[in-house]
Amino acid sequence: MRPAQPVVILLVTLSMITWYMPAAAEQAIGVVKTSAGTATISRGGQILPAAVGTKLLAADTLATGADGSMGVILRDNSTLSIGPETNLIIQEFLFSPAEGKLGLLVRITRGTMAYISGLIGKSAPGSARFETPVATIGIRGTRFAVKVGNPFSDKKVHE
Repeated sequence: MRPAQPVVILLVTLSMITWYMPAAAEQAIGVVKTSAGTATISRGGQILPAAVGTKLLAADTLATGADGSMGVILRDNSTLSIGPETNLIIQEFLFSPAEGKLGLLVRITRGTMAYISGLIGKSAPGSARFETPVATIGIRGTRFAVKVGNPFSDKKVHE
């Protein structure tokens, strides 16, 4: 073997390892703790069943059907309880307390969801936001619930 060959072999091996590990390089932001009925996770164009123990990544879309529900715990110990016929995306999740990087952005397009603050909401309340088609919810307490109706359905006003 020539002296340059071990270096070439090492470089090829390292490039292959990094090529096969892009999904592993993405750090899980949370995990599905409960799942019932129709509950799915959309990730990179694929639809996965939301089975208990499934790891979640930033930009995952969580959806439930008419018979579905899902419970999620994020890395900062925030909890999301997702009701039937709900669609939301965990748009952003930053949790590096040592570096002062904290952030949570969830976009809810329809359905119901309850939230209990974890360390992000408690340590940096302004860094946790929830957006709906008509409003943005900023966290000032430790828990809330939201219901987003179908924007194409009839609207009812109760006085």
